[in-house]
Amino acid sequence: MDEKEEEEEDAWLQLRPVEPLPSQCCGSGCSPCVFDLYHRELAMWEAARASNDRSLLSGEESQSCPSKLSPETFLAFRISAMDKLTKDTYRVRFALPGNSRLGLRPGQHLVLRGKVDDLEIQRAYTPISPANAEGYFEVLIKCYETGLMSRYVESWSAGDTTFWRGPFGDFIYKPNQSITDNAEDETFVTLAGCFKTFEGIYLKTFLQEQARFWNVRTFFVLSQEKSPESLPWSYREKTRFGRLTQDLIQELVGSCRRKPFALVCGSAEFTEDMARCLRCAGLAEDSYFLF
Repeated sequence: MDEKEEEEEDAWLQLRPVEPLPSQCCGSGCSPCVFDLYHRELAMWEAARASNDRSLLSGEESQSCPSKLSPETFLAFRISAMDKLTKDTYRVRFALPGNSRLGLRPGQHLVLRGKVDDLEIQRAYTPISPANAEGYFEVLIKCYETGLMSRYVESWSAGDTTFWRGPFGDFIYKPNQSITDNAEDETFVTLAGCFKTFEGIYLKTFLQEQARFWNVRTFFVLSQEKSPESLPWSYREKTRFGRLTQDLIQELVGSCRRKPFALVCGSAEFTEDMARCLRCAGLAEDSYFLF
C-alpha cells in the first residue's frame, strides 16, 4: 500500500461510526435504540467504503430548532424556564418554534442526550405539559446525588440548548382512557404516588386540582414519614406511611368499581415488584402496563 492509499484508508477509518457505550443506552426499550442507529450507520459506512463513494454516508445531525421530532436524530431545544419544585426535582420548559406543538400521544416519551466528564449519556423522560400546548413543552426531572444525568441537568440554566429525539412508547391512548380533558370521559382514576416525604411531593397544586374531578382520587405513600399530624388536613385521609405493599395494592384493586387497568412508572426494581403485586391481586398481564 503506497502513501496515498494509506492516507485514503486513514480518512475512511476516521469516518467510521463509533460504537456507543453502555451509558448511552437509556434502557427504555426505544426503537431505534442507539445501538440500532450505530449498526445502521456502520452498514452505510461499509457500503460507502466498498464503493469508494462518500456521498452514500449520512449527513450531519440537525442543530436547529425542529419542525418535527425524529426518533433517529437528536434535535436542539432551548430551555426557556427552569423551576425547582423540591430539593431534587425540576420542572423545565423547552421552547418550540412559533405556535407549534410537540405532537406526542399520552404515554409517549423522549430521550435526552447529556455529556458529563466526556461521557455521553442518554435517559428517557415523559413530557408533563398538555398535549395541545403551543410553543413549548415541559418535562419533570428528578435528580439523584450519584446520577450522571442529574449532574448534567443541575448545570442547566435558561437559554441553554439541549438535545432530544423521539417520540417513543408503546402505550396507545384510546377514547375513554384519558380523563379530565374530556368531559364525556367516564374513566375513573386512582393515582397512587410514592414519595419519601410530604415535602418531596411535586406538582401538589396540579394534583389537588385533578382530585377535584368526580372521577379522580389521589393517594400518597410516604416511606420516611410516620405521623399524620405532621401533614395538612387535606392530605391526612389519603396518605399512608411506609411502602406500597401487597396488602395496599390488594386494597386499591379491590376498591375499583370496574375491572382496573394499572399503569406503573418507576425504577426497574419498583416496576418489577409492582407487577408481581398486581398479578397477586388478580390482574392479568394484559391489565397493566409498565413504563
